[in-house]
Amino acid sequence: MNKQTQPTGKKGKSWRAKLNAWLHLWLGLASGIVVFIVSVTGCLFTFQKEISEWVHHDIMFVQPQQKATLPISTLMDNAQRAMGPEKKINYITTFTDKDRAWEFMAYQAGDPKAITYFGGVKHYEAVFMNPYTGQLVGHHDFKYDFFAIVKMIHWSLLLNGDIGQQIVGWSVFVFVILLITGLILWWPKKWTKATRDQSFKVKWKASFKRVNYDLHNVLGFYAMAIALVLALTGMVWSFKWFQNTVYVVASRSITPPAHKNGASDTTLVGTPQKGLDIAFETVRRDMPAVRRIGLSAPDTGKAAVVYMSAYWGNEVYYDRDDLQFDKYNGKMLARVTKKDRNAGEKLIGMNYDIHVGAIGGIPGKIIAFIVSLICASLPVTGFIVWWGKGKKKEKKKMVKAAKVEPVVV
Repeated sequence: MNKQTQPTGKKGKSWRAKLNAWLHLWLGLASGIVVFIVSVTGCLFTFQKEISEWVHHDIMFVQPQQKATLPISTLMDNAQRAMGPEKKINYITTFTDKDRAWEFMAYQAGDPKAITYFGGVKHYEAVFMNPYTGQLVGHHDFKYDFFAIVKMIHWSLLLNGDIGQQIVGWSVFVFVILLITGLILWWPKKWTKATRDQSFKVKWKASFKRVNYDLHNVLGFYAMAIALVLALTGMVWSFKWFQNTVYVVASRSITPPAHKNGASDTTLVGTPQKGLDIAFETVRRDMPAVRRIGLSAPDTGKAAVVYMSAYWGNEVYYDRDDLQFDKYNGKMLARVTKKDRNAGEKLIGMNYDIHVGAIGGIPGKIIAFIVSLICASLPVTGFIVWWGKGKKKEKKKMVKAAKVEPVVV
């Protein structure tokens, strides 16, 4: 009679723990490739401003001069001639730094049914003008710019329309779940010196499998908080419902903000449109501390207005004043400052600056770069962990099969 095996008293995993592990595994495998691509492109895009200004320094910068810049309308006319009549300039970026060329952008969407980004954009070009002389400094096609392509891979896997954006959005949503389930898996059952070492340190002198496991486990924990912020800010663009949720939670209101929309004086139709120059000089005079002024070219509509944004930061977009002017006489019709926006508007306005780390300056961008790099590594190290476990199980089966004694006839 065989001796019964005595129970060890060791409890197996609960159904919750098993479900959590199952979700972490299969959701990770399902979304891993997209998360890897999105993380790598996000990592590449982090320092696009600094790299672009270095690579294209010859067209983005000019020799500073101790004289006034030409009227913005004159520069726009010169820029339009340089661009050509078939590509209408629709956005201008000017700088208060005296060594910067001013950027005149012409963008037009392409075929909305196109499969890729390239077919969805007809043209996306800019001419850079010397604001002191009115001469063309350079011409750049942003449609085929390296960072524009990286951005669109990050945004929609280079696909046109909503399909790519939805794929990215739901993959990022899954990544948020993976961060939560990963934290649950990481959390030690008991806090001892051994579990602390295992949870917070990478054992570099161990085997490759152990180092890979630690890189997935430990780096994932350290990056989790910032990774969660990057993922959630990305979801704001992917899903309108999520953006609305963020707005409602932050503003504590479901009522959209009401801001004044101006209209140009239509009794002045037929008179010279001097509003663009007057409005631009008004902003420069009244807001000397702004770093950039962005403005849209006036529309052809009789009551259309001149839209301007005065950015107080060197790179960020949330800290700005939005203004409207009469296109005929330059009279200010509306102004929305940072103080006029509610908490929901402020948070949504900060979304891009938070997502790329620019809100924290260079240190913030470095953090975003490192965390994006870690996020790119997690699908890779996680796959290796899963593959290694599969090989281990296969090896055990082979060993068990080899131990079976042959039947003697």
